[in-house]
Amino acid sequence: MDGKIAGNIKSLLILLLALIFLFQVVGPLYAAPSSDIVYVVPVEGMIDTGMVNFIERVYKEADELGIRNIILEIDTPGGLVNEAVRIKKIIDRSVTPTIAYVTGGAISAGALLALTSPELIMAPGTTMGAAEPRIGDEKADEKTVSYWASELAGAAEQNGRNPEIARAMADSDIAIPNLTEKGKLLTLTAKKALEHKMIDGILANRAEVLEFYGLSNTRVIEQEPAFTEQVSRWVTNPYVSSVLLTIGIAGIIIEIFTVGFGIPGIIGSLALALYFGGSLLVGLSGWGAILLFILGLILMALEAFVIPGFGVVGIAGLASLITSIFLAAPSSEQALTSLVLALIGTIVLVGLSIKILPTRKVWQRLILGTKLEKSSGYVASSPDYSGMEGKEGKALTPLRPAGVAEIDGLRVDVVTEGGFVQVSQPVKVIKVEGNKVVVTALKD
Repeated sequence: MDGKIAGNIKSLLILLLALIFLFQVVGPLYAAPSSDIVYVVPVEGMIDTGMVNFIERVYKEADELGIRNIILEIDTPGGLVNEAVRIKKIIDRSVTPTIAYVTGGAISAGALLALTSPELIMAPGTTMGAAEPRIGDEKADEKTVSYWASELAGAAEQNGRNPEIARAMADSDIAIPNLTEKGKLLTLTAKKALEHKMIDGILANRAEVLEFYGLSNTRVIEQEPAFTEQVSRWVTNPYVSSVLLTIGIAGIIIEIFTVGFGIPGIIGSLALALYFGGSLLVGLSGWGAILLFILGLILMALEAFVIPGFGVVGIAGLASLITSIFLAAPSSEQALTSLVLALIGTIVLVGLSIKILPTRKVWQRLILGTKLEKSSGYVASSPDYSGMEGKEGKALTPLRPAGVAEIDGLRVDVVTEGGFVQVSQPVKVIKVEGNKVVVTALKD
């Protein structure tokens, strides 16, 4: 009986090994070859460094595997100009054909990605354009506008589209008859874009796009950002990075000056780790930025608690902190914005913590905490000028009518009865009322 069971187990093992062999060797024969695979890449949210890394990874993989097509499904309000240009270069250099499908809006930097694609389709009701470069809430300088408009025009021209229409999306000074007037940025609806031959068609969904390009029988693989790419995109967002920087700096300062259990310091350290870690993940900076920030904190702490005054060490620490923040940011503009917001937020948070939380003794080294109150026996002394009446002296400053005079070898605040007295002119005290000394001018 035992021999029969052993024989059955042996047969099962042989069958299992055969199945594994079948899946690994014969299975791939039935899998779709790379030439029949289409990658669908979502281009959603802000165009930033994290998105560049995601798209670069997908295109590299597609080129290596010989993927048939990449479809960029675009729905973005825009993003960073430099990062959009980087994506444009990735598309241009790739050997994998690209189809852009605007599913929501190809606005601002998103317009460049759409126009760069050799094939361009828009869904009904979508828009493309409004690509004026801006710094904060202000229009960028003329040089930047010209550069960006040329990028859009070049992308359109290389794919047989009207470059002047593309240029008008970025430069409001360009007027095109029956399309846009001077002073207004151009934004095209799907119908307008098709009418002016800026797109290849208007299709309602992905299935229609695949059918339009003869890809209905291909295997579609939807690409998604890796976890690290998602985290890096989140922490390098301009708004999130400003909050992280604020929490990080405020947490460290609050930890130094208030009595607690290290919670502000832990939270601050985690926020700073996310800020610089995100920058490290997307390749914006290396460990140098992190080490520079730590060095800055050490130098500032030395200046505050060890070395008196504010000198070379403090300035070097401050410079290190600012430089590290600029190194970790996607652009100088974002670094400056994050830094300003972080400073304002830090001042508010630290101020609240000092009012609410008990402070350490080290805080007393930076502020004057002693109060001289009457209840404690402190009374300001009042000089006695009663004996000066009738004495003479000279004006040390012009008396108009108040000023300073030298009376009996003392500097005294005096006042005339209304007349003007020049410097060095002899004066005489004619009246003393408490601390008020009244003088009159004497003739030389």
